Amino acid sequence: MNKWKGKSKGTILGYRIFVWCIRNIGIRSSYFVLYFVALYYFLFEKKSNHYISYYFRKRLKFSFWKAKLAVYKSYFTFGKTLIDKTAISAGLRGKYTYEFDGIDTLKNLLAEKKGGVLISAHIGNFEIAEHFFADIDLDCQINLVTTDLEVTVIREYLESVSVKKSNVKFIYVKDDMSHIFEINQALLNNELICFTGDRYFEGSKFLEAELLGKTAKFPAGPFLIASRLRVPVVYVYVMKEKNLHYHLYARVAENIKNRDSQGLLNSYTQNLESMLKKYPLQWFNYFDFWDDID
Repeated sequence: MNKWKGKSKGTILGYRIFVWCIRNIGIRSSYFVLYFVALYYFLFEKKSNHYISYYFRKRLKFSFWKAKLAVYKSYFTFGKTLIDKTAISAGLRGKYTYEFDGIDTLKNLLAEKKGGVLISAHIGNFEIAEHFFADIDLDCQINLVTTDLEVTVIREYLESVSVKKSNVKFIYVKDDMSHIFEINQALLNNELICFTGDRYFEGSKFLEAELLGKTAKFPAGPFLIASRLRVPVVYVYVMKEKNLHYHLYARVAENIKNRDSQGLLNSYTQNLESMLKKYPLQWFNYFDFWDDID
């Protein structure tokens, strides 16, 4: 099976090309290049095509030809989010417009200084969330927990071309589990911890829940931490809209029975499912998410 390995596709060379295109031909013109890039992935990435097609055909119930077109559009949309992330990191944030839906929820959490957990997913363009958070987090109270093994090198490059440095802090998942102590310390400091809840490392602890009508595995960490510490939990997504517009959603996790980890996960999957149905092309999990896809 093609399982997630903890790192996303993308190289420093790719990001350098994005930066060159953005600076020399503009953001919208850079999108044009993606028609050919997406076509390459559509024609030659057989395994990725198989798994993302399953998502469209079996889980979202798309027709055969609608699913085929959706696979191509998925690659194209993913490319757009990478270009946008690069452009925003390179100081072109002002080229985009932003819509804050539930921003008061985040502001209230920061004002209360009680700590809390934000849970997102690999949908939309969550990697630019730090640029949203930076606008409301002057005291650097938000910590993003990341498991991307390539993030350090790529982030260093993006920071080197960035005009404005982000105030958001990062906690990197490490083999020695030392990140757990960093997370606990941040919560003790009444800061916010942000996880993505839809990918787990094979061999690590997981919980199971139904998503789009079929049971899948989810990383246990975010849900165990949030439930055991009984801190406030908010679901956060940054979704791409038409043109150069982004929409941030923030929703408080409510009606969770006994605040147990399984109940929290069930609440999360219900919330995530509603976002997937609204933005079906923006879930970028190109692997065997549900296990044993034939």
